[in-house]
Amino acid sequence: MLFDFGRFFHKIKVIALVGESGTGKSFRAKLVAQKHGINYIIDDGLLIKDNRILAGRSAKTEKTFLAAVKAALFDEKSHRDEVARKLQTEKIRRVLVLGTSEKMVNKIAVRLQLPVPSRIIKIEDIASQEDIEKAIRTRKIEGKHVIPVPSIEVKRSYPNIFYDAIRILQRKRKTAGISPAGADLSPARLGPIPKVMEKSVVRPEYFKRGKVIITEAALSQMVIHCVDEYNREIKIKKITIKDSNMGYRLAITIDVPYGTQLGGNIHELQQYIIDNIERYTNILIEEVNIIIDKIIQ
Repeated sequence: MLFDFGRFFHKIKVIALVGESGTGKSFRAKLVAQKHGINYIIDDGLLIKDNRILAGRSAKTEKTFLAAVKAALFDEKSHRDEVARKLQTEKIRRVLVLGTSEKMVNKIAVRLQLPVPSRIIKIEDIASQEDIEKAIRTRKIEGKHVIPVPSIEVKRSYPNIFYDAIRILQRKRKTAGISPAGADLSPARLGPIPKVMEKSVVRPEYFKRGKVIITEAALSQMVIHCVDEYNREIKIKKITIKDSNMGYRLAITIDVPYGTQLGGNIHELQQYIIDNIERYTNILIEEVNIIIDKIIQ
C-alpha cells in the first residue's frame, strides 16, 4: 500500500544543517536546534526528539559504507515510511535535517514527503576552521561519530556501536525574582545556571571492518568491462574518476554506433554501470556522467 503523507506536512518548516562528512554536524545539531526552537532532528536515518530516538534506523549499524549512505538517505521504503508515520503522529512544526550537501537534504525531504528546506545552515557558519579540521582528523583516524542523544538511548538501541559519552556544560541565566525569604534572585546575583547536554560517541560497524579503497586503474577496468558487457559496439575514449566524501564520481566519454537510442539506452547504461560496481565492490558510485563524443558507422 502506498502512503501519501505529503498533505500532513505542508505546514512544517524544514531547516537544514549541511557540511561534509566528519565536520561536526551531529555534534552541533542540538545547539542549532535549540537556537531555532526545534525539537526534532533527522540525522543519519534517525528521527530524534529532544533526548529520545523516536523512529528510524541508525546508518551507523550498517555493515558497509554503501549501506550506511543508503540508510542515511532513507533509500528503503519501509524505513522512510516508518519515519513519515511518526512525523505525522507527532504533528511537528519545525524539523532540522542534517546532510553532507544541499542535494542530500533535499533528497531526504522529498523521500520523507517534507517541504524543501527553507533555510540552509552551513557548518562553516557555526564552527571555526580549526574545530572542523579537528573533527575531520578524529573521524579519519579514530572512526568516531556522534549521535545527538544521551548515552542511555544509544546503549538501549545500539549497544554494539556505543563507544563513549560527551557531556557539555551550558550556562543559562535564571529568571529574576524574589525568594520567599526576600533574597535577591536577580540574574546579576545568581549568575549562570549550569545545564548539562549529553551526546553519544559511536564507532560504526563499517569502520570496524576497515575502509575499502579501490584504485582508479581498477575502477576504470570495471567500467570498461561493464560497457563491453552492455554493448561491445560502444567505444570508450576517456574515463575520469573523482573520489568524494560520499563516493566516486565517474565521467565517461564514448563513441556510439549509429542507430543507438541516445535517451533510453544511455540512461540504462548509466544504471548498469552503477548497479554492477556497487554490487561487487560495496563502494558508492555517486554519479556517472556519460559524454557522447561521436556517432560512428
